[in-house]
Amino acid sequence: MEISAAISTQQVWRAIESMQRIGSTSNHRTMNALVLIAEDEPQIADILDAYLTREGFRTVRAADGRAAIELDLALKPDLILLDVTMPRMDGWEVLAEVRRRGDTPVIMITALDKDIDRLQGLRIGADDYVVKPFNPIEVVARAKAVLRRAGLSASGGVVRVGNLTIDLDSYLARVEGEGEPQNLQLTLTEFRLLAHMARSPVKVFARGELVDACLPGGDALDRTVDSHVSNLRKKLEQAGAPGMLSGVRGVGYRLATAQ
Repeated sequence: MEISAAISTQQVWRAIESMQRIGSTSNHRTMNALVLIAEDEPQIADILDAYLTREGFRTVRAADGRAAIELDLALKPDLILLDVTMPRMDGWEVLAEVRRRGDTPVIMITALDKDIDRLQGLRIGADDYVVKPFNPIEVVARAKAVLRRAGLSASGGVVRVGNLTIDLDSYLARVEGEGEPQNLQLTLTEFRLLAHMARSPVKVFARGELVDACLPGGDALDRTVDSHVSNLRKKLEQAGAPGMLSGVRGVGYRLATAQ
């Protein structure tokens, strides 16, 4: 199945259903890697998001170049899928800025298929290059290959958001800064809340959703989450991560690195 620059809503759902059938019969490994999908066409972004999520990746999305730069700076993703033709800043500009700041793996996605365009991306520092129309299964395979080359392939039970590292196997979390890493002394519920939100950074979680995911068989009131989140926020601030955990009035909470 190939995805072009212009597809219908019906095609989106057919693609997702196809992906689900494929995923149900395959051995999918949890990657835990965070992928920034920088794509201004929502339908294409939806399909990439669905395929990556099914394979265990965490995802965050940007609809323009400036937002991609801001999310890269704030969340430090493990991989960027970067469309070339985006508003505000095009993919070449974003790639140049990402390379100026670091070595985050980048796969360029574009409808341009001329050798000069391909060479330009590789010259600036792209790790791979995918041309529309593309097969989303191939994109996922290339993402895994790029991450393997970068040494980020195995799950290892580790989730990272900005300077926050969460080890899901040992139930440890720490904040890294200019000095020594600061370990967070968390209760089990606080750790569950932190890990759950870290899997989808920037997403706003409703209180009820957090209760269902993190307080099984225990406290059943949505407002109970407020107390746990308040304690968790204080511990993050004391460890050098102020503003990482924030509330959204009338909705719930989200985890994202303050800029």
